[in-house]
Amino acid sequence: MELREITKKQYEALGISERVYEFGEKIWDGLKERFDETDRIAECNQLKVINAMQESRVSEACLMGTTGYGYNDLGRDTLEKVYARVFKTEDALVRPQITCGTHALALALMSNLRPGDELISPVGKPYDTLEEVIGIRASKGSLSEYGVSYRQVDLLKDGGFDYDGIKEAINDRTKLVTIQRSKGYQTRPTLSVKRIGELISFIKGIKPDVICMVDNCYGEFMELTEPSEAGADMVVGSLIKNPGGGLAPIGGYIAGRKECVENAAYRLTSPGLGKEVGASLGILKDFYQGLFLAPTVTAAALKSAIFAANIYEALGFEVFPDSKESRHDIIQSVTFGKPEGVIAFCKGIQAAAPVDSNVVPEAWDMPGYDAPVIMAAGAFVSGSSIELSADGPIKPPYSVFFQGGLTFPHGKLGILKSLQYISDEGIAKIY
Repeated sequence: MELREITKKQYEALGISERVYEFGEKIWDGLKERFDETDRIAECNQLKVINAMQESRVSEACLMGTTGYGYNDLGRDTLEKVYARVFKTEDALVRPQITCGTHALALALMSNLRPGDELISPVGKPYDTLEEVIGIRASKGSLSEYGVSYRQVDLLKDGGFDYDGIKEAINDRTKLVTIQRSKGYQTRPTLSVKRIGELISFIKGIKPDVICMVDNCYGEFMELTEPSEAGADMVVGSLIKNPGGGLAPIGGYIAGRKECVENAAYRLTSPGLGKEVGASLGILKDFYQGLFLAPTVTAAALKSAIFAANIYEALGFEVFPDSKESRHDIIQSVTFGKPEGVIAFCKGIQAAAPVDSNVVPEAWDMPGYDAPVIMAAGAFVSGSSIELSADGPIKPPYSVFFQGGLTFPHGKLGILKSLQYISDEGIAKIY
């Protein structure tokens, strides 16, 4: 029996019909050149990570970790040198005590802003969970409660920067500008490193001392360079997304100028203690190995997103980015126009999971969101969105946001399984 037939039978055993399988194969056959380019970028980034580890003299002793206060934690301190080298920054803070991406962003903001300062977002509304951090939606302990004001400049209709609006918004109180690289629950373009660099250059030309922070979540290792190489004073992200490589069980990072990172360390622990404390608790090996795997894992997630875009665009759905666009994060959105499409898609992704594949996802009122959200993620690490996952708010325009896939074969299965559910429920017809 030929390999193709054996593979086809494996898909059949997982509930994929012949029609869905053949449709997927046709799409996949047309993506080989695009996938080769993705692998080339991963190769360059893999070499960059290895070089940073070797230059930082990572040793077996670095993998052991500490408890208690965590004084003189060789592995923790060396890992932060590795991150600083990878992101080409003066310093980095990489800790399991940073619980998630939102926490990392809140930490970077709250440690570098003071009462009377103003925060500006020149790329429109930030991700939903940051609304309460900033105080756009009232919440205990928000920046607003501490006397930090906020201004927002929306993108133009074509996705471009409103340079006139940004220039008008910057004032004497402007201390920090936050730039969200990824789209979040929006259908605006994800920002390339080049575009981020152009925006930062414009802002610094108006006020050179303003701190430019980039929310780098979902964007690490997508390109050959990072926003920190394009003028960002801080880049911030989560270790259960791209840089954790699917192995990090928790954690976040802030890489950037030494003063900005020090401020974050004092906020994370205590004034006077800063980076000197914070035990690594025996998970450093996962942090190191996850970073080592991150470029190829990110490439697998990117291939899965490209495959999804091509599948659903071919069926007539609005996808963002579209099947031909350059990619700068791992997120793919598909707009169904009705909640049944979002729900069926998420059911398919859940059914393809290695963990909890029997669970049926349902929308619920998640903390930090303004509408019920449905999430599908049968992951080895809870909430890890570098693993195969999908989610979306149950509100117009009823878009689902797909990301992750530690390997492309798993990402491919997830998309085919979602398509099977979409087809079985009559939401799309496969010809």
